[in-house]
Amino acid sequence: MRRHRPRISNFWGGIIGLAVLVAACYLVFGGSLPFSKSPFVLKAVFTTETQLHIPSPVRIAGVDVGQVVSVTHISGSSRAGLVTMDINQNGLPIHANANARIRPRIFLEGNFYVDLFPGTPNAPSLRSGDTLPAAQNSGPVQLDRVLSTLNSSARSNLQTLLQGIGAALSAPPSPGQDATQDPSVRGLTGAQALNLSLKYSADAFKASAIVNQGLLGLQRNDLERVVTGNAKVFKALAASGNQLSSLVTTFNATMATLASRQQDLSQTISLLPPLLRRTQSADTALDASFGPTQTFAAALTPGVEQLGPTIDAAIPWIAQATQLVSPANLGGLLSDLTPAVQNTSAAITTTKALISAADQLARCFTHTVIPTGNEVISDPPFGTGQSVYQELFQSAVGLAGAAGNFDGNGRYVRASAGGGSVPVQTPPLPGNGALFGNAVLPPLGTRPAYPGKAPPIRSSVACSANPVPKLNNATTGAAP
Repeated sequence: MRRHRPRISNFWGGIIGLAVLVAACYLVFGGSLPFSKSPFVLKAVFTTETQLHIPSPVRIAGVDVGQVVSVTHISGSSRAGLVTMDINQNGLPIHANANARIRPRIFLEGNFYVDLFPGTPNAPSLRSGDTLPAAQNSGPVQLDRVLSTLNSSARSNLQTLLQGIGAALSAPPSPGQDATQDPSVRGLTGAQALNLSLKYSADAFKASAIVNQGLLGLQRNDLERVVTGNAKVFKALAASGNQLSSLVTTFNATMATLASRQQDLSQTISLLPPLLRRTQSADTALDASFGPTQTFAAALTPGVEQLGPTIDAAIPWIAQATQLVSPANLGGLLSDLTPAVQNTSAAITTTKALISAADQLARCFTHTVIPTGNEVISDPPFGTGQSVYQELFQSAVGLAGAAGNFDGNGRYVRASAGGGSVPVQTPPLPGNGALFGNAVLPPLGTRPAYPGKAPPIRSSVACSANPVPKLNNATTGAAP
């Protein structure tokens, strides 16, 4: 069994349809959408007939930024009206010195539009609902109003002026005047010469457009800065009256000099086209170099952007470094170290002598003392088989033991004649005579034998230059 859905009654269907129709008419005739953000409302007073229709566009520099939502007649005036406009976000901000002009649209568009100049940034910004006074606005200029100001006499003079201009443009040139003209326009009327100039107008207008685009600058307010700078220049020129008159006089003399060299000047001008063609080819190569230059500039931009933060981060470090080298810190330490640095030269000289003596001492130990100490004396049957330096250390231990106390008379070694049967007598000694004693065994002799005098000491010969002594070649002296 199918269930039947309840249908809307005719009454409620008519109510809903009527509501939809009312909403559509509201939106079509300029109503705003519900729950949408309120637009920026700007009002302007015009003292002439505006000829505006709803919704006429509002433009800034040719770009649509809003539309006219209402035009209200101001009581007490036959032509004055109040125009209300909704401005989009791309047309904000609008400043207090803004002005509005009503201009005709192109032929295919028809009607008029509001040309809005938003004012200068140094003026305060307007709020939504503010009104531009009539002194800052101007209405459209109608051709019928212009013609209505011309009376019959003025219109007759205007006709005469136009006829004279037409006759001047269409009259053929006289032979004398035609000979002085450029070869490209000789024999042509003024109108024909003007028509011929249109051949070059496209390139000229293109170059003018490029120049005008360049005059706008690269950043916002560049043109304003140029105008401000020119105003300062002209103000300075106006303040220098005497110098300005001298400049005009000098300029007049310069122009007179150029006029006297007219032939040379003409020749110079005739040489300009080849120069300009070569310049154009050079500019082509220059334009080709702009691509890598722009790439380099783009790569350099992040580093330049970080330069400011880098400087900000370096400033505290520089401040700390300045305090570090101040007289209270490193400056004072430098003052204290100056005498030590000044005496460094003398210390280096003394150290050099010390190092030289240490080198000689090391060479003496390496070449003479150490080989001598490592030699083993062969003296049978009393040889120990040990090196000389070992026997030296052992003798020192023996002397230390012999110097100990062994009676109450103090530290000394007692030497007395033994009780042997072998008499011993020394040769006469200076101041003492001969010494006598009794040995247990007969003395073998002395080694090495005493040569009768000490060996010579030669201070001019380095220790390392002396040969290593041969201890085993020493002779044995006779027994006493």
